Amino acid sequence: MSALYRLQNLDYSYEWNKQKVPVLKTLNISFDEACFCCIVGPSGSGKTTLLNLLGLLDAPTNGQIIFGGKDVGNLPESEKENIRLHQVGFVFQSFYLIPTLTILENTSYFLPSLGYSSVDAKKTALETLDLLGIANHANKKPLELSGGQRQRAAIARAIAKKPAVVLADEPTANLDSETSEKIIGAFKELQKSQRTSFIFSTHDSHLVKYAETIYHIKDGQISTGA
Repeated sequence: MSALYRLQNLDYSYEWNKQKVPVLKTLNISFDEACFCCIVGPSGSGKTTLLNLLGLLDAPTNGQIIFGGKDVGNLPESEKENIRLHQVGFVFQSFYLIPTLTILENTSYFLPSLGYSSVDAKKTALETLDLLGIANHANKKPLELSGGQRQRAAIARAIAKKPAVVLADEPTANLDSETSEKIIGAFKELQKSQRTSFIFSTHDSHLVKYAETIYHIKDGQISTGA
């Protein structure tokens, strides 16, 4: 199986009060195509930072991010935006749904930019919402939904465009156990049918038990386990 991502000698740090604060240190890891992986570790260990780096929202301080065989970590922003639009789906912990749009409009938001007609964008969005069990809320706006329903809407927006990889920060945090099981089942089906890669940052032991590879972050270092 070929690698979707390879991180080579990757460091990430930020400045605080004129001091350099290291977050991730000399990471050398790979994520395979069609993977189902969890990143775990204590709060503040760098899990979300790693997702942001994989999604090209942040740039490494040193080292390389190889995505699809290409060094992408320090590309111009326009090229990063193109990769994010076409190949990466995000599920943010804070959802970032557009409050003035309906759930259907949020879900279909990126599809016209990918060449979908308005009819096909609506059809794809409705099918995705149905997959996640919230098609009956398609015409509601985010603030009319519960936290768990907004979570599913955020997931729907990420997977509707059929990206190569979904990067999800605590995607089951607001879901009850029954709904979580259904959502994980949908993820696994997309992994199988579309060869979508899933990389999760999570504290959810229920999600972790489905992971094919678990990445443990501690003190800026990462190790892997089954």
